[in-house]
Amino acid sequence: MEKLVQHAQELFHVHLTGRQVMALVTYERELLDWNRKFNLTAIRDTEAIRTKHFLDSFSCVLAWGANPPHRLVDVGTGAGFPGLPLKILYPQMKLTLVESVGKKAMFCEHIVRMIGLDNVEVIKTRAEDIGQKPDHREKYDWAVARAVADMKVLAEYLLPLTKVGGTMLAQKGESGPAEAQSAEKAMKLLGGKLRQVIPVNLPGVPDDRYLVLVDKSAATPPKYPRKAGMAAKQPL
Repeated sequence: MEKLVQHAQELFHVHLTGRQVMALVTYERELLDWNRKFNLTAIRDTEAIRTKHFLDSFSCVLAWGANPPHRLVDVGTGAGFPGLPLKILYPQMKLTLVESVGKKAMFCEHIVRMIGLDNVEVIKTRAEDIGQKPDHREKYDWAVARAVADMKVLAEYLLPLTKVGGTMLAQKGESGPAEAQSAEKAMKLLGGKLRQVIPVNLPGVPDDRYLVLVDKSAATPPKYPRKAGMAAKQPL
């Protein structure tokens, strides 16, 4: 964990306390344990978990700097990334995790209990469904997703959840910049405007990674998101 603490500090100016490190140790142990029974993530060794899950989650800090989210929704969170590591960093933050796969949602609930995190809601549902619920629609100052879908599709998942004046954040691989450009029309339709694409470097990871930031400048028209599956079938 020493290396993780050092890299978090050097790359993202994230200072981890002893308690936060202990929480990550518990998270890692439970993830390895559950992964033997259920296929939660393809990443299975401690070194890779620390870099490709924990450090990668912390890279979101580059998007907001000294102003972390008050209320964050993480869509298609899988085994809790990036939402739960960010919640460990920011205990005051209100977090909603959205995951449609039962065993993954169950694992997230388990971690929340194990670490004793407050103000975390795990919702087993699809992104399109939660985007139409009044309790969640346009209620978040930040909506984030990692490796979930193409930017055009992702914009339809995340922008309806983002309040006007808030920001959508997509964690992307090497196709990030091209996807961001080709999704500008879709973003505009949904009330968003591309702000910037930030390159991310992780130690020992040769692939390019990016944070795509989209500002929510106008309300999303009521018909979006469309019914489950439509965004992927007929991207905007």
